[in-house]
Amino acid sequence: MSNVPQWLARHSRPGAISPVTKKQLGPLGDVVDDPRVSDVFLTGSGVVFVDTGDGAYPVTGLLVSRAEATEVARGLIELGGRHVDEASPLVDAHLGGGLRVHVVLPPVSTLGPEVSIRIQRHHTPGLDQLSIENASEVIPRLIDAVMARQTLLISGSTGSGKTTLLGALMAHAGPQERLVVLEDVAELRLDHPHVVSLECRQANMEGVGEITLSRLVRESLRMRPDRLILGEARGSEITDVVQAFHTGHRGGGTTVHAHAVSQVALRLDSLAALAGLSSQQFARHALGAFDLVIHVDRVGPSRRRLSFGRLTRTKKGELDVVVEEPRTAH
Repeated sequence: MSNVPQWLARHSRPGAISPVTKKQLGPLGDVVDDPRVSDVFLTGSGVVFVDTGDGAYPVTGLLVSRAEATEVARGLIELGGRHVDEASPLVDAHLGGGLRVHVVLPPVSTLGPEVSIRIQRHHTPGLDQLSIENASEVIPRLIDAVMARQTLLISGSTGSGKTTLLGALMAHAGPQERLVVLEDVAELRLDHPHVVSLECRQANMEGVGEITLSRLVRESLRMRPDRLILGEARGSEITDVVQAFHTGHRGGGTTVHAHAVSQVALRLDSLAALAGLSSQQFARHALGAFDLVIHVDRVGPSRRRLSFGRLTRTKKGELDVVVEEPRTAH
């Protein structure tokens, strides 16, 4: 496989994971510890793939047995305070050091244990490190939006860098401001002197103790945030955060999954439906909540292209997005 980067042979580099976590990772320890890796995938067939920003490639010379894979999967989930077995074969957990682990065991995974590891490094890149197309025009506009306390809705597909962009933008908030960050799994690490980071909690084995994003939104409003930042809206919590944005908590933002800026309205509608709201009902709140829609497309290995839009309503009162025409160079 000549297109596989040469460094994907078994070796290690100094990383950020703890010795306990690295030991539990077993044969995956070296690749997870490499600071260039953002994702590691252990497939049911025992092949390990890694992603460093330009797609997933198999690791040369590394094949994990089914017994090893099962031990790694169970051990990582237990390290995150949860339990996985045949009765509960799909589990995710958050480990220290910015590791998020998702495990699928047989019989749901037909070939063997499937382990997906997302690695959030402690360093959050700045806007000038994101390789944004037309950066000389786009970056000043983004910073102006933050300084003007515009509330941002950032969309993009998986791995596009939408959460990274949100973090880089919020780092430009004034140093005297209090930023409250809410996430399902803590990933955002803002380069800012006053950050409060809150994370959801899953129910324990008895089914109690769950803390949802919706509850975190409500609790955060009692913490006097100057900017409220929701890492990603995936469910009915979109209505809670929109209500917060709509009632005066300006200058923050959130992200949603969407393949194009023109698809953002459909995505918001589907999330609002989970809270029992129609498009017309949700549109009345969303229009006053978000000032700017930013869509992130990944172009090539690491380059990002941004497109812009604004929320509006159709004649039927449904949510829609007016997409800005790309600016042409003179």
